[in-house]
Amino acid sequence: MSISAAQVKELRDLTGAGMMDCKAALTETNGNMEEAVDWLRKKGISKADKKAGRTAAEGLIGVDNGVREAAVVEVNSETDFVARNAAFQEIVANVAKVALAYGTTDAVAAAKYPGSDKSVADTIKDAVGTIGENMGFRRSAKLTVPHGAVATYVHNAVADGLGKLGVLVAIETTGNEHAANAFGRQVAMHVAATNPMALTAEQIDPAAVEREKAIFSDQARQSGKPEAIIEKMVEGRLRKFYEEVVLLKQAFVLNPDITVEKALKDAEKDIGAPAKITAYLRFALGEGIEKEETDFAAEVAAAVKK
Repeated sequence: MSISAAQVKELRDLTGAGMMDCKAALTETNGNMEEAVDWLRKKGISKADKKAGRTAAEGLIGVDNGVREAAVVEVNSETDFVARNAAFQEIVANVAKVALAYGTTDAVAAAKYPGSDKSVADTIKDAVGTIGENMGFRRSAKLTVPHGAVATYVHNAVADGLGKLGVLVAIETTGNEHAANAFGRQVAMHVAATNPMALTAEQIDPAAVEREKAIFSDQARQSGKPEAIIEKMVEGRLRKFYEEVVLLKQAFVLNPDITVEKALKDAEKDIGAPAKITAYLRFALGEGIEKEETDFAAEVAAAVKK
């Protein structure tokens, strides 16, 4: 049967698929719009499955926030080019909105995507067929406080709330929320720059502390000094270690003459009440993902031969 341009346009508007794919779908289904949508969806899933083995280590970090809550997500793509795609950016922003309501990765993946009956996970999988490369929702997390603010910061932002690195900082206080949020944002920028290991010394993995102590002890013994002196040397080096990796003990990036802990104490004057940093989250794009090494010249040569 003859397929009209209007039918092709309608199907394209419904699915976002290419014109030739829409025409093929309508031809295969004898112009039945509903069946054509399913045909394209199946084709999209097939394309997604085919691409699923390819590493998706690019993409975007997205954040969304209310006054006393904020969420951060990571959605990956294969290339930075797709991360600059408006459709991909819209997906990440919407996933961040869902994360603000549901928080954990599994709950967000299973939740309905805004304006759709499909889940977040299925929506991203379907989008592979239209955007054209492997994508994946990797993780999400959320911070809340009963009083105060959860501040956010996005580094290398490509759009509002979207970038390569996202940080949340929870400030608990009964004081001024706007002042707490302003200081929290400064701390979030600090966290982005320094990547602390933990909020407090007590939160550091004991195994990591023991490993550092063993290294410091070996180094100190090489000096040939008595054990009592070596013990004091190790204690001093351990204090230095905490100053480097514990958020509250670090020199504040915006004023290296004081610690973050002291900066918080100073900020209480503007906040108008005692304040406490209760938690922070730092999502850096692609951290922990092993990227595939590719020979770009070989890829171009192979493409030319096709």
